[in-house]
Amino acid sequence: MARIDLPDGDGMEVSKVWGLVPHMAEAIHTMSKAVYEKSSLPIREREVARMRIAQLNKCDV
Repeated sequence: MARIDLPDGDGMEVSKVWGLVPHMAEAIHTMSKAVYEKSSLPIREREVARMRIAQLNKCDV
């Protein structure tokens, strides 16, 4: 759940967030793609790390 006010309407929350700063959306997409496609960690280990980071940040997992 975002901690900022997002525009009303349909669509995923993440799309609404990046819709607020469209000039950054392409850069974020490129970075995310590199993380998932070029990572040296196996996907299971990467997802466990993401879950732990979310837990440390008090996000629902």
